[in-house]
Amino acid sequence: MPIYNARLEQININEMRRYAGLQKVSFSEERLEAARSEALLYIEPKTSWELYDYDCKSQIIKSNPPIHIKGEKAGAHLRGAAKIICIAATIGSALTDTANSYFQKGEYTHGLLLDAAATAAVEQTADALERVLTPKAAAKGYKMHWRYSPGYGDWPLEEQAKLLPLCHGQDIGISITELNMLSPVKSITAVIGLYPDGERIPQDMQGCASCGKKECVFRRKILVADNS
Repeated sequence: MPIYNARLEQININEMRRYAGLQKVSFSEERLEAARSEALLYIEPKTSWELYDYDCKSQIIKSNPPIHIKGEKAGAHLRGAAKIICIAATIGSALTDTANSYFQKGEYTHGLLLDAAATAAVEQTADALERVLTPKAAAKGYKMHWRYSPGYGDWPLEEQAKLLPLCHGQDIGISITELNMLSPVKSITAVIGLYPDGERIPQDMQGCASCGKKECVFRRKILVADNS
């Protein structure tokens, strides 16, 4: 059961700005920097993963017991994959608890910035794991697609409970609430399709590029495959 505890020396300040909804407004860089510096004191990045064979025709992860990935879009995303890596990532609960304490004191702006930093940090933690896994997959003759999570597209959020054990999320402190949300809240589970060299990876659009809400304040600037 592989575990990788990523080290984040910085949190992407542009992603903080995006998650805080500040892309189209001027805002104090000093306040953003202060929040980022404070956030770095509280994050505890941890990741875990496991590799499984995958039947893309039946959308079955060949785990024990086997797990069916529901949804046509999820199936299309993994079309042609021979194996799947199930991943989990978290930054723990300390930063979210700190952000909530600022909300309770009425310091809403700083709380919002810390929450945005937490979201950026967990995404960077998952990105760091992918960078570790990419050469490992290449050494075995596989290319990696981008990660896909329950709740994305038509893969039901309820499938979190099935996926979490496959990626050993409990071993890095992640659990599932009654509403099928991850705890700590700044946590991620996902699958990554592996494709043999020479096999074409499906060219579905990623993240904001696949979403039609072009006026969303959280929208990442799209440079490719987007006419906005």
